[in-house]
Amino acid sequence: MTADALSPAERYAAAKARQARDRADAVGELGRFRQVLGFELDPFQVDACVALEEGRGVLVAAPTGAGKTVVGEFAVHLALARGGKAFYTTPIKALSNQKYGDLVRRHGAENVGLLTGDTTINSEAPVVVMTTEVLRNMLYAGSSTLDGLAYVVMDEVHYLADRFRGPVWEEVIIHLPDHVQLVSLSATVSNAEEFGDWLEMVRGDTAVVVSERRPVPLWQHVIVSSAEPRGVPRLFDLYAGHVDPTDPGTNPPINPDLHAVFRTHGRSDGGARGGRGGHRGKGDRGYRGRGPGRAAGGASLVPQRRTPPRFAVVDALDGEGLLPAIYFIFSRAGCEGAVEQCLHSGLRLTNAEEEAEIRRVVEQRTATIPAEDLEVLGYWTWQQSLARGIAAHHAGLLPVFKETVEELFARGLLKVVFATETLALGINMPARSVVLEKLVKWDGTAHQPVTPGEYTQLTGRAGRRGIDVEGHAVVVDHPGLDPVALAGLASKRLYPLRSSFRPTYNMAVNLVAQVGRDRAREVLETSFAQFQADRGVVGLAKQAQAHAEALDGYAEAMSCERGDVAEYMGIRRAITERERELSRAASGARRSEAIASLERLRRGDVVEVPSGRRRGYVLVLDPGTHEGGFDGPRPTVLTQEKQVKKLTLADVPDGVQAVTRVRIPKGFNPRKADARRDLASSMRNALGAFHDDAGDGTRGGRGGRRRSDAESDRELQRLRAALRAHPCHGCPDRDDHARWAERWERLKREHDTLVRRVEGRTGSIARTFDRTCEVLVTLGYLEPAERAGLRVTDDGRWLRRLYAENDLLLAECLRRGTWDGLGPADLAAAVSTVVYSGRREEPVEPYVPGGPAGRLAHALDETVRVWSQVTDLESEHRLEVTGPLDLGLVAPVHRWASGKGLDAVLRGTDVAAGDFVRWCKQVVDVLDQLAQAAPRPGLRSTARKAQDAVLRGVVAYSSV
Repeated sequence: MTADALSPAERYAAAKARQARDRADAVGELGRFRQVLGFELDPFQVDACVALEEGRGVLVAAPTGAGKTVVGEFAVHLALARGGKAFYTTPIKALSNQKYGDLVRRHGAENVGLLTGDTTINSEAPVVVMTTEVLRNMLYAGSSTLDGLAYVVMDEVHYLADRFRGPVWEEVIIHLPDHVQLVSLSATVSNAEEFGDWLEMVRGDTAVVVSERRPVPLWQHVIVSSAEPRGVPRLFDLYAGHVDPTDPGTNPPINPDLHAVFRTHGRSDGGARGGRGGHRGKGDRGYRGRGPGRAAGGASLVPQRRTPPRFAVVDALDGEGLLPAIYFIFSRAGCEGAVEQCLHSGLRLTNAEEEAEIRRVVEQRTATIPAEDLEVLGYWTWQQSLARGIAAHHAGLLPVFKETVEELFARGLLKVVFATETLALGINMPARSVVLEKLVKWDGTAHQPVTPGEYTQLTGRAGRRGIDVEGHAVVVDHPGLDPVALAGLASKRLYPLRSSFRPTYNMAVNLVAQVGRDRAREVLETSFAQFQADRGVVGLAKQAQAHAEALDGYAEAMSCERGDVAEYMGIRRAITERERELSRAASGARRSEAIASLERLRRGDVVEVPSGRRRGYVLVLDPGTHEGGFDGPRPTVLTQEKQVKKLTLADVPDGVQAVTRVRIPKGFNPRKADARRDLASSMRNALGAFHDDAGDGTRGGRGGRRRSDAESDRELQRLRAALRAHPCHGCPDRDDHARWAERWERLKREHDTLVRRVEGRTGSIARTFDRTCEVLVTLGYLEPAERAGLRVTDDGRWLRRLYAENDLLLAECLRRGTWDGLGPADLAAAVSTVVYSGRREEPVEPYVPGGPAGRLAHALDETVRVWSQVTDLESEHRLEVTGPLDLGLVAPVHRWASGKGLDAVLRGTDVAAGDFVRWCKQVVDVLDQLAQAAPRPGLRSTARKAQDAVLRGVVAYSSV
């Protein structure tokens, strides 16, 4: 095509590309860097690299797979060429390990180091890869490793929006020395310019380079089950044929053929429990059985759609030439179940040569794992699935298993990986296609829709640069799928970056120690969180002004010539509030009566639970009066289904009454199934006799609910009389005036809230810092000082070395000697309660080694008491409270630190091997901090021994 045939936009793009090539070819470090790359740089990469060579900071925002990391690698090149140092930071250890390998291959092992908390390699090298937390800790400690630092690359910098770990990124950006050039690599966000403006404010001259162009176009599809019972699923384009998939616009029209399928074919999901011919995996549904729209004999009454089985989806993608694929399932059990489905279906995606190479890599990677642990880890099934080109990838896998999957997939030996969303973060596992099983996911508290940002991040993995001419995003048909909504979701490429920054206790003592309280407040007011808050105030103030004008109009509309409508409405509100007070009083009385009935229970009582999860009859094993609190006792009971549960006030809001009694054997052990069975049988016998005696079924006992005292309350009667006597009560336009008054009242509440938000946003981070300092003063980690306002005490000096999420709780346990006198295994177990957060919705009573009167149990009781006091103090100072302790890992960690094998450690628990290793590494990390920060030498020594005891076997393994 000649230049004359090009459109003006195409000629401009071609000119930009030529200009970029000319700049990349120019003499200088960028020209030398280009010569070793082996491929042409895109214009956005050239723009960023030129700015970097000119001495400016750089923010690069570009889609996944666009090649942002090239800019980071150029910073490394500049550091080596100019005799300086470069740090390459990542949000997760897996990404650090991968980047370390990449840089070693390019620059040699002697020039590259790695620091990830539990791994230290060549830390004084000119180029060091590390997690962001490690760099933050270096900055606070004033580490000599920072000497000569010239460049810091912050990969996946949009991670600063993460609620739990994101604040670390802002700490690093704020505290880096001024001479360090910062390279920030981000996913494409809608407010890149805003983030760039903040970087310019805190870091100086910063170039913002934004590219929204994917190097490999992404096609959007929906895969639907075949109309035939065993047919191959059908793949439909999502958008209509005239829509450009690289620039679909807002809410683009969907494919008419896909629309017709959804309009004319119903769903058959009544059999979602697994059908007759299905291959069911663990935690999985397999094939669907007969559902609505099918006759008893299986004949279809109307055309039906069913969610295609996972192995059938993979088979269909294979037939379309769309493998390798990452298949996102937002559930670990779902990932494992999908692999099991594929194995049972006989699916094989590799040839003999690929299978042999896979087995060789697997054996090499796992050679250090003890043979006795292989069975516990499910090694043989895992190896078999890999040999067929199929794998799962989630946080519950052993790290070496995950790393093996990543290597095999990157080499093109695996064809499909069933993964949770953790894989979407940075790890380089290129795929031709990405499959999303559903568009909702569990966020820990509820099922939430996938956001546009999450959809972009997940599907961004599709399309391998230099290999594929296009990538493919495939959504599997499932209940609730709306193609129109999906088209809107998929077309929203951008999402805003929101700060999650908040001062921590460790941050507070470090800032006070370094710059004093006043300067620390100024530093925190330069955070991105405060920057965004201050910008938001402008819009809120305009909104408040509009509210004020509307309030004047409402006030005029509600005016009445007979009297004061506001006064009249005030009486009406007072009546409503009094009625609520009386209702609350009645509810409080019912609550007190219900708590009193729980307090009257004795061991052996059989009571009825009329509704809820515990519905039926239960036998009281332990009245639970020793753990009574605001909600009264929590009796331990045996249900008719032979389960041991806790009974709470929520289960019996109207109270309980014993209907009969059962003698509980003195040696009854609730952990033994046969003992529970026998006792449940005794309860049924006693209930049978009770029902016989009841005769007509009347039980007496609990009375009905107490009635409100509204009819006899004098204050309520007075207010009602005042309402009737008010002049406005007889106005013919009373109802109209009242409606305007209600609108005025609602808008006034909104206006007042808005004004408070405006006031609250100004200096909000500094106020939180002040409250944090108040807590630290109360506990003795900071103390008043004349010049600096505050100074760090001796206790505060070792709090500076505690970087864990629950830093204050750890510090208090150390200061009070809560863990003094514990052995290494006991200490490791105690530390696990501070770092572990189980996946169970309902806590269970854990087994504590040494028994309830042992040394460890006493230390755990004290730890819980310290936690309670810390959270009370935080609540008093209006701070976010420290999360609850979880004792679910106490016994496994204690057994592991005592030298037991993996099989013995995990037996009887629901903790996956990979999770256990991951939590153990966090325990090791905290133990390492205790070994440095504990105020007494005995505890420091025990912490080092505990660290060695935990860091063994599969926990100690590292592939780097």
